[in-house]
Order: sequence, then C-alpha cells, then structure tokens
Amino acid sequence: MAPLLDHKIGDAMLSSLPWRSKSNLLTCSLVLLIYLTSHPSLAKPSSLKEITDGNWEDILAGEWMIEFFAPWCPACQQLQPVWNEFADWGEDMGVNIAKVDVTEQPGLSGRFIITSLPTIYHCKDGVFRRYQGARTKDDLLSFIDEKKWQGIEPVSSWFGPSSFMMNTMSALFKLSMFIRRCHNYLIEHLGIPVWGSYVIFGLATLFSGLVLGLILVFIADFVFPSRRFNSPNYYQKKQTMEQARLIQQLEEEQEADGEEDDEDDEDGEQDDVWRRRRASPEGRPEEVLRKRVVGNREDQDEDS
Repeated sequence: MAPLLDHKIGDAMLSSLPWRSKSNLLTCSLVLLIYLTSHPSLAKPSSLKEITDGNWEDILAGEWMIEFFAPWCPACQQLQPVWNEFADWGEDMGVNIAKVDVTEQPGLSGRFIITSLPTIYHCKDGVFRRYQGARTKDDLLSFIDEKKWQGIEPVSSWFGPSSFMMNTMSALFKLSMFIRRCHNYLIEHLGIPVWGSYVIFGLATLFSGLVLGLILVFIADFVFPSRRFNSPNYYQKKQTMEQARLIQQLEEEQEADGEEDDEDDEDGEQDDVWRRRRASPEGRPEEVLRKRVVGNREDQDEDS
C-alpha cells in the first residue's frame, strides 16, 4: 500500500504543476539520463575486478573467484555475460570476483599453468582450488553460498602461484612473450624476413649460452677451487715428476743407442770374416769355380 500511496501522491503533485513546469521537469530528467549514460564513471561502479602482474598478490587475502580468459576465445565470450552477472552478487556474498586476460598478462598464465580457456580458480586466504562445475550463474552462486569448494582438493604448495617453481614459470612466460614481440618488431617494422629473424635469435641464444657457461665455470672455480692446486707441495711434486720423466727418457735413449752399437759390431765382424775369406786363395770365386771344373773332369774319367 505504501508504494501505491506514494505513486498517487507523486501523480497529484505532477498534476498540480503548470504545463511548462512539467515540460521542464521532463526535459531535465532526459538531460540527466543522457549525461549519466554518456559518463559511465558516474554510474554504478562495476564489481568485476581485473588482476594483473602488478596486483595479483591481492588475491592471497580474502575469498576470490578468478576467471582466466582471452578475447578471441568463443567459450570465454559466451561465459562473459554470466560472469558479469555473477560479479554483481559478489559484494552481497562477501566474495571478490575478478578476471585475468592471459593475452595481456602472460606471467599470470604461466604462474597458474593455464592450459585451457576459460579457467576458473577459487581462492580462500591463499589456498587455491580449480573450479570445474557448470558455468551458470546459479551454479556459481551455490558454489560460494553452500561452500562446495571445501570438497575440492587444493592445489599443492609446490604448484602454488607464490612458489619458487611458479615464479620461474612466470618469468619464462614473460620472456617468451618478450621474444615474440621482438620477432614481430623485426618483421613488421624493420622489414627483416622471417628466416633472418630466426638466425638472429639463434645467434643470440648461442652467444648467451656461451657467456652463461663461462660465468658458471668462473663461479664454480671460485667457490669450489681444486684441492690439487691448493696443496703447498703440488708444484714441488710436479717438478720432481718431470725430472724423473726426463731421466727415464734419457735412459731409454741410451739403451737404444747401445743396441744399435751392438748390431753395428756384429755386422762389422761378419764383414771381416767375409773379407778374410775373399783374401785367401781358396776363398776367391775363380778358385772355387776351377776346383769344381777339375772335380767334374775327374769324375768323368773314372766313369769311362
């Protein structure tokens, strides 16, 4: 009854106004409506929050529902009206509703290991759970109101967004996005062909790997120096070993020279024997041939 009475009173007040006053009131109302629609900042602020690499730590306190989406994803586009309606209920239910554009925030995509879109996470005081239920407003509201998230196993601390592993993944995703932007800049703005961009990145990777390896070797040698070189008797032992090696080498050379001398002596003795045989009359070749001829003739005479 009260709203009906107020409506009648309002009609009575309007009917008591002159015609021009009514016209001016309607004009003012229309101008005010147009002004408000043309300035969204004066309208009711949206309850949907946007999470970036700079403020993502805000979700570690309180209760949150976060949607990871991409503008080009058809399923994300279909979910967006439902998510906006769900966000309007967030303040009444005491839960923060947020969204993350993975195309603009690649670090968060790696930090939460987003492999499919859209992906929804529930967070309660830094404990994360992945929502895998139906994507309707009623199901989302009952998930919060009835605390169905308590029946879902939370994400392991090893894979939590604030862990060392996920920080590393976030850095790698940011690096990959930076390389992609550099590749696009080289191709689109500088006019370098695609294969030229690949060659540049290949050489840069090779050079950075060499530099990093050299730095790691220096660090390892400085932190863990070799005990062999730190020994006070190392250089003395090394000098002694070198002297022993030189002495052994000289002895081997002397033995080799002695064997050659022995072989030369044996050859010399054989040559002396051969010379003496040639020098004797019986050792000459012509004498030996003559003796054979005479012996053959005597054998023939005996046979005859």
